[in-house]
Amino acid sequence: MSIVDTPERRQLRELTRAFVTREVLPHLDDWERAGEVPRALHATAAKIGLLGIGFPESVGGSGGDLLDSIIVTEELIRSGGSSGLVAALFTHGIALPHMVAAAGARTGGSLGGTLGGTSSPSDEGLIERYVRPTLAGTMIGALAITEPDGGSDVAGIRTTARRDGDHYVVNGSKTYITSGHRADFVTTAVCTDFPGSGALTLLVVDKGLPGFTVGRRLEKLGWHCSDTAELSFVDVRVPVANRIGAEDTGFLAIMQNFAAERLSLATQAYATAQRCVELAVRWCRDRETFGRPLASRQLIRHRLAEMHTRAEAARSYVHEVADRVAAGEPVVTEVAMAKNVAVAACDHVVDQALQLHGGFGYLRDAEVERHYRDARILGIGGGTTEIMNEIIAKGMGL
Repeated sequence: MSIVDTPERRQLRELTRAFVTREVLPHLDDWERAGEVPRALHATAAKIGLLGIGFPESVGGSGGDLLDSIIVTEELIRSGGSSGLVAALFTHGIALPHMVAAAGARTGGSLGGTLGGTSSPSDEGLIERYVRPTLAGTMIGALAITEPDGGSDVAGIRTTARRDGDHYVVNGSKTYITSGHRADFVTTAVCTDFPGSGALTLLVVDKGLPGFTVGRRLEKLGWHCSDTAELSFVDVRVPVANRIGAEDTGFLAIMQNFAAERLSLATQAYATAQRCVELAVRWCRDRETFGRPLASRQLIRHRLAEMHTRAEAARSYVHEVADRVAAGEPVVTEVAMAKNVAVAACDHVVDQALQLHGGFGYLRDAEVERHYRDARILGIGGGTTEIMNEIIAKGMGL
């Protein structure tokens, strides 16, 4: 039996498909134009157990592991959702794991143990104040790492946090923050030494604190239903109790969670490719040119066969790597390869799928058009394709 085709995971697929059909498809176009998904969607997803997949029951989650999270992501897109919807609804997948790990709980195979030694009362407090409400759908969290002049250089973060009694005083800025406008709190990477020193700490910063400003809503090529923001911190006083783990353990925490984030993006990539193959096959069977269905032409059939092959091969490899990550294997190189393989498959397939749709594929009314736009970020987010190649080269001993 396939590791992703157990009876329990088939039920999880059915649950996700029903959720998308009932709660998403009638409204997704409106959310795309509004620039965000409603907060009520988080509560609905939490009520049926989808929001907490991959998080342990001990912190308010639904249990399951990394592969279960992948199943939900895959099925959400293949049922007609989008990677933009995944980004908007499951932002907590990058905002919460650091807190859960610091408190000593296990998060779907991607993180385990504690950061900086034994968990502290403040770490346990973060679970009650942020993790449980977020997994219940009553709060929204975001992760703020990227800075305007930093890109993928995590160690070069320049947002600072100076200790002042029972508070840190935070100054700096962040950009490209997913769910930044809707978030009630932001898990924020700060430097507790001089800017760019690499001495990073994670702080939970509440929206509404004096000096914390959520800037303009960033307009993007794709992921239109996922709000993206710029953040500014000017002498923001954040309680020490909002620190995640020990001071200066932030870099390790960020690196540990990259595997799960990159595999999520890889999943979004191959699932988008699979969905676009399905859309293209349906279109080519129904669309007639010169009195014959497109699918009756050998050239079209072979193109569809190649698209299907690339999507399925990427899916198989991502699942294999995810299973190894869930088992605790140190497969940093393989994760990078999985992301690049899936993104390359997606890039090819969405381009071909739109081409096969002809003029209709260029319209906002076509689902394939949304996937074409959304797919472009997948080779950028979570570490660019070029950064992944550097990791792969290092793994080769180069």
